[in-house]
Amino acid sequence: MVRSYDMTSRSAAAERTFERIVDATESLVAGGPMSEVTLASIAEGAGVTVQTVLRHMGSRDGCIEAVGQRVGARVAQQRGHTAPGDAPAAVRELMAHYEAEGRLVLNLLAQEHSGDEVAGRAVVEGRAFHRAWVRRCFGPMMPVADRQTVDALVAATDIYLWKLLRLDLGRSSGATEAVIARLVGAVLEES
Repeated sequence: MVRSYDMTSRSAAAERTFERIVDATESLVAGGPMSEVTLASIAEGAGVTVQTVLRHMGSRDGCIEAVGQRVGARVAQQRGHTAPGDAPAAVRELMAHYEAEGRLVLNLLAQEHSGDEVAGRAVVEGRAFHRAWVRRCFGPMMPVADRQTVDALVAATDIYLWKLLRLDLGRSSGATEAVIARLVGAVLEES
């Protein structure tokens, strides 16, 4: 008698292992210096061997790339739905994004000049994304989208302002949103 092999359960197990590896890598990326994101620390966090990490991801960079894709998809979900010209919705969307991803982003920003290429690339891409988001969301409300106005809106919605208000001063999410909305409104009135 020939025994049939069920690839479904094997595939599901492989997917769970992949997700645990990405989870472990993301936790390391969010929580400390990139230099501590090693194959050994990823394997330990995922509860697998280094060889298993390599089999699934190919390399440390493969692990980090998978985290980048996952976080990128979340950011697109968090910040990609506001209709251009709806400033209150844009600020709400931004606050939800910062609440969910702010600490990870701040950790990467802290390493911007450390020489780590992954952190440096993530920061450059993040800044470009934020500027494009500002132009898309607030562009219809700017009679002239000059560089100074865009710069002012980028500054008014910057993660460091969220950090100052939310983390350093301990303001509530709602109070932080109100301050940022006020600054955005003032810039738009001036333009």
